[in-house]
Amino acid sequence: MNTAFSDNPAAGCAVGVDGSVLSVVVRQQDLDAMPTQTPGLTPSGRPTLKEGFATAPGITAIDLAVLTRLPDTQLLGFVTYGRWTRQAVESAPWHEPEDALRFLDIGQDVACSVTPTASGNFSSTIKPLDISRTAGLQDLLDHAQEDPDTPEPSLADLDIGLGANSTPRGRTPATGSDPYRIRTFAEWQSDTATSPISPRPEPAAPPPHREPPTSLIPGQTVVLPEEAWQGMLIAFTFAGADADLTLFLTGTDGRVADDQDFVFYNQPSAANGAARLLGKQDEGPHVTEKAAVHLTALPEHVQRVVVSINMDVDTGLTCAALTHAALHMDCATGAAWTFQPPADPNIRAMVIAELYRHHTDGQPIWKLRAIGQGWAQGLDGLARAHGVDIE
Repeated sequence: MNTAFSDNPAAGCAVGVDGSVLSVVVRQQDLDAMPTQTPGLTPSGRPTLKEGFATAPGITAIDLAVLTRLPDTQLLGFVTYGRWTRQAVESAPWHEPEDALRFLDIGQDVACSVTPTASGNFSSTIKPLDISRTAGLQDLLDHAQEDPDTPEPSLADLDIGLGANSTPRGRTPATGSDPYRIRTFAEWQSDTATSPISPRPEPAAPPPHREPPTSLIPGQTVVLPEEAWQGMLIAFTFAGADADLTLFLTGTDGRVADDQDFVFYNQPSAANGAARLLGKQDEGPHVTEKAAVHLTALPEHVQRVVVSINMDVDTGLTCAALTHAALHMDCATGAAWTFQPPADPNIRAMVIAELYRHHTDGQPIWKLRAIGQGWAQGLDGLARAHGVDIE
């Protein structure tokens, strides 16, 4: 993937992958002011992200963040971020350089420091985006190295290795000129044979022990550890029929403040990315659809996150058609919970669980409740019950 980004004028670096979603950071060259908008095409005429999708066919979306040094403070800051899906990028026309000017328009949850002024022009100064509520970006920024003399590679000088010194395709760069060049096996074997013999490394420490997930029954509640507030991964696994995962961000009354707090396949993100769907994919004999929720990043008016499913409306099937259905929820520390919803033949949509704010001894906490109750009317009944009108 880094090789795919190496011919981009700004250095790109893959920093992580979650399921079928890839995270990429781009280090824009230092600028004194916002430049005239230019198309983001590679020398071969392809948009950078499209080339990235071609390199990794299993990736369905790319979370992209652009980092640069701010002229006023001379510190690194993010000036653009968002999500671009394979479907959106591949369905857009990329025949002319001007086509790339619509790149921001096809993204999801896009934030950009270039904003229109009162006169209708674009701002000419660069201002950093507020990322205090986006833990992943804040963590990247906190660990970005500013010292050019540091012995470790840093985001501040990635463009040296991946930008100006990139080698045309099909030609082998000089040794050491490209830190991300893929070496052939013969070259690796030759280097290994001529290098001095190193002492045998100590055996790696065993991975930390993970407790099995806690199995919940309908109506059971658990207090979530604080680590779970920073990020929970939700996965609904099933077989036998098709179903969709949906999230409602509601108040204490169980209803959304507006339709923007409804997360479903046509609106896969809400609350500036604090709740979002991560895609559906086959995993052996089962299908898994995932979502991520960052509880501490949710706005105050969101008191509950309702985790629900609905059957494909066109099939007319009920939840009884689902087999091996289970909801899995876990956080970074390894704490995990699982719940098997009932296979009810009378309903076509179901609230499986909810995450909700609570207070204990005056201190705010988050709790998880397993539910497993639903509506015969399917998605329409489920949505209306939570304040969303389905047209």
